Amino acid sequence: MAERKQVINTIPLLGAGTFRLKDDDAYKSVSMALEVGFRHIDTAQIYDNEAAVGRAIKDSGVARDALFVTTKVWNENLNQEKFVTSVKESLTKLQLDYVDLLLIHWPCPENGETMAEYLAELLRVKEMGLTKAIGISNFTVAQTEQAVSILGEGVIATNQVEVHPYLNNIKVRQACAKHNIKVTGYMPFAVGKVLNDDTILAIAEKHKVSAAEVVIAWELAHGLVTIPSSTKRKNLETNLKALDLTLDAEDMAKIDGLDCGDRQADPDFAPAWDA
Repeated sequence: MAERKQVINTIPLLGAGTFRLKDDDAYKSVSMALEVGFRHIDTAQIYDNEAAVGRAIKDSGVARDALFVTTKVWNENLNQEKFVTSVKESLTKLQLDYVDLLLIHWPCPENGETMAEYLAELLRVKEMGLTKAIGISNFTVAQTEQAVSILGEGVIATNQVEVHPYLNNIKVRQACAKHNIKVTGYMPFAVGKVLNDDTILAIAEKHKVSAAEVVIAWELAHGLVTIPSSTKRKNLETNLKALDLTLDAEDMAKIDGLDCGDRQADPDFAPAWDA
């Protein structure tokens, strides 16, 4: 358990996401993120940008031990035949010997493999030294419980799920808290929707900061890791400023009250979400 706590504590609370960023956009975004001070970079096999991310990391000159890099294994690779090979391919693209965190991207294997099979592969990759920590993503309450029953307590570092003011995802967060699993909230801005919310804009005006800073500070105040993305240096710099913003109890309550179940990431293969 002590080892797992150490792993969790080393996940930088604020990271730079790369979802939907391709080729040169991904390279420039990661390069700028590292230049302005981000040290946590999040990518995935399905994003098709690991090579661009890897080039940006290499060209940045930032020491490897100062970085925290996450990638995720895609649905078609969740089996004994492809899992390890796919991770090695990811590392080749990233130009890294290991990642800091490797996740199961979705609990939705293309060929119906069991969770026991692909979690065993996830653990094997960790034992091989190809990742420092392992975790899950888009797992429901029931699936999180199942994953813990398979791997045991203290093995899963995080569950990366959609969390923003319009989707608190509280049931999953509570299930993770029960097992001391850190929650990473992706899509914190709900694809920009919450940045135009009147309540959030009023809080931003109160603190003389941007709406983005308010949203990120809200996530951080709830103990979440979060990974907003941007292709603009100014926005990346603004996102990083959220680390210095403290919201009061009234602010937090108002933002909590915006939850309306407005989920953005809901592909046709998604699990049956918790209400």
